[in-house]
Amino acid sequence: MADTYAIIESGGKQYRAEKGSTLVVDRLPEDEGAKVNLRAVMFRGDKDVVLDGGELEKVKVEAVIAGHERGPKLRVLKYKPKKGYRRRAGHRSELTRLEVIDVKMLTRKPAAKPEAKSSTASKPAAKPKTTAAKKPASTTKSGTAKSTSTRKARTARKPAAKKTTTRKSTTTRKTSSSRTKKEGS
Repeated sequence: MADTYAIIESGGKQYRAEKGSTLVVDRLPEDEGAKVNLRAVMFRGDKDVVLDGGELEKVKVEAVIAGHERGPKLRVLKYKPKKGYRRRAGHRSELTRLEVIDVKMLTRKPAAKPEAKSSTASKPAAKPKTTAAKKPASTTKSGTAKSTSTRKARTARKPAAKKTTTRKSTTTRKTSSSRTKKEGS
């Protein structure tokens, strides 16, 4: 095992990443051959162990996507005895194979990416497009437009009417013992 490694997080799971190792993680959106920076949750160097969040930002774990794969087929069976309930399902996980290129501790925290800020500043704000034409507001007899709040107030649900309960009349049931007395007499 190598002296320098990092524990990285991908898809809610943690993996041990060493230089030159291969990892199989949940599917990543990037294409094959793309470089990916992975988020480290722990780093162990030659002499030190880093667990602090501020120091972990200095850790660089770089990997290349080697390929996209599918996992083995898993079969799921549900069965409840004496009920006639049987269900069969299955799935194959979508996976990505990563080859770890580099695991190292930088001397300082990398600078924030300025391209995200400049791309929004250089583009003018786009107006939202409306696909449907707006309907003109309906007018009253006086010729003034009705406000939408009064229209909504009129179409609001009315409270439910109170339910009246009817009492069932109580009748006496004949029991089997009273029947036998009548039949016997």
